[in-house]
Amino acid sequence: MTLLSNTFGIAARNFTAYPEMPDAKALVDYGVRVEELGYDSLWVWDHILLGVDPHFPILDSLTTLTAIAARTSKIKLGTGILVLPLRNPVALAKQLSSMDQFSGGRLLMGMASGWYKREFDAMGIPFDKRGKLMDENLEIMRRLWSEPMVDGKYMAHDISAAVMYPKPAQQPTLPILIGGYVDRVLQRAATVGDGWLTYFYPPEAFAKSWAKLRNFAKEGGKDPDKLLNASQLPIMIGPSKAAVQDEMNEWLIKEWDFPEHSDCSRESAIMGNVDECVEQLKAHQAVGVQKIIFVPYKYRMDQVELIAKEIIPRLRAK
Repeated sequence: MTLLSNTFGIAARNFTAYPEMPDAKALVDYGVRVEELGYDSLWVWDHILLGVDPHFPILDSLTTLTAIAARTSKIKLGTGILVLPLRNPVALAKQLSSMDQFSGGRLLMGMASGWYKREFDAMGIPFDKRGKLMDENLEIMRRLWSEPMVDGKYMAHDISAAVMYPKPAQQPTLPILIGGYVDRVLQRAATVGDGWLTYFYPPEAFAKSWAKLRNFAKEGGKDPDKLLNASQLPIMIGPSKAAVQDEMNEWLIKEWDFPEHSDCSRESAIMGNVDECVEQLKAHQAVGVQKIIFVPYKYRMDQVELIAKEIIPRLRAK
């Protein structure tokens, strides 16, 4: 499995704040452009239903990635994150293995157990069983992708002589990063997943949780040096940090969720001129962040291009 060290992805705007709607064609064009700019990966958000007042229109994550895959050839395609317990794992295993075949082995999946109870209730999935479902669904998919024939009894699935081909293009398995912040989730990321995908974490908070993951891997008999990680970080480039922070904070408050009892924080936002942003981002690299996934201010193309042309070359040259 390829390590993610010193690589840079970008988030795509497949959800918006009502009454604005996501633009399907513009999303595909965005994917083409960010590949041209040299980003190594593109990431979309995942929900089926999100919000009431305000609510957030969202295009399906996997459909969006499939459309972008058809117009691109190199860029890796990820979910940050896919809410796994809401999916039927057998159907999802088939869908993801097919997507990996069509894309030429470019999927890099972030998955988590979810947090929005209203969405689970609407889908008929027990919210209080989401951790157990997460573990079972991961196991079912991994087995279908790697074993010639699968038998097993699970909470909601009685699998008998199940044969799934073709397998994913990536072997021995699709890379799966687990999102979340509590110790049980960090342990899952270290022992069942291939690593951790985090969201809006300041460097010191990342370092604390990453140390936990490495210890969980050791305790579980896995090599911690083979763990992958990626960190999603909001960024706004401007004349100075002071000049942009009011606009950035307003956007973060309006469109982003910061889970209680987590280390996700608006303090993670990268802000300022190019020199200031590079300095802040190097602090993330210094604590072991392998892949930085930029969430550019309002997904503005001037920000996307500045990051690619002015920020990333200096981070690669660290």
